[in-house]
Amino acid sequence: MLIGIISGSGTEAWPGLEDAQPAVTQTAYGAVELATGRIGAVDVVHLSRHGPSHRHLSNHVEHRTNLSALMEARVDAVIAFTACGAVDPSVPLGAAVVFDDLYFPSNRLPDGSLCTWHDRPGTAGPGHWIFDRPFSDPLRHALVRAGQHLDTPVVAAGTYGHVDGPRFNSKAEIAALAGAGVTAVSQTAGPETVLAGEAGVPYVLVGFVTDYANGVSDDPEPAAQLLARAAQGRSILASLTEATMALVTPDDLVPAGAVLRFDP
Repeated sequence: MLIGIISGSGTEAWPGLEDAQPAVTQTAYGAVELATGRIGAVDVVHLSRHGPSHRHLSNHVEHRTNLSALMEARVDAVIAFTACGAVDPSVPLGAAVVFDDLYFPSNRLPDGSLCTWHDRPGTAGPGHWIFDRPFSDPLRHALVRAGQHLDTPVVAAGTYGHVDGPRFNSKAEIAALAGAGVTAVSQTAGPETVLAGEAGVPYVLVGFVTDYANGVSDDPEPAAQLLARAAQGRSILASLTEATMALVTPDDLVPAGAVLRFDP
């Protein structure tokens, strides 16, 4: 069993990755840096979404490169993490949200093109990704069970809202997202979710709540407190991941939905 981990802002090296071996993987979409190692008894491939020194802002992230590299490494599933802003005021700061739904109506990559592997007619394996929920339920349940043994509050469900960066959203935009039922937002995980789903890769997304989105709280926090909480999140998410690895079995590696394919 080989698990891919995608980390978000502020996590270039995964805490507690044993015997970490960095490498550069070349894909059809470009090159990306990975690190292989172990967490407990589980083999892991770690990918830092933003790269060294936050090289890639959200509008620079090459999602097809990242997912291609993990698939070429033959991962059996992907656990992804993102720092996010809460839209739902009942979600506590510092909580980990195990998302079960997606709000990503634009379905676009950062360059404006449609988010899909199927961008050219006549290629092998095109199809429609069909699902009830876009995240792998067995992996979600394993994360929630793991969180029950930790001090960190874990929110067992919620809707992830993908927003375009690099700017943050206005109060009016956040109010519109709240009306759509969004729990928390960030700027990167929508394309990952779709690309993993189209590829049939089991994928789950956890959001670490660093702040309340614009207009949600009457008293916005200073940016320094947001950054401090994000730094604390690294160890919290590492502990959650280690506890999850002890619970995940091969039977949990089930993708969300199915792909109706049309072979040319």
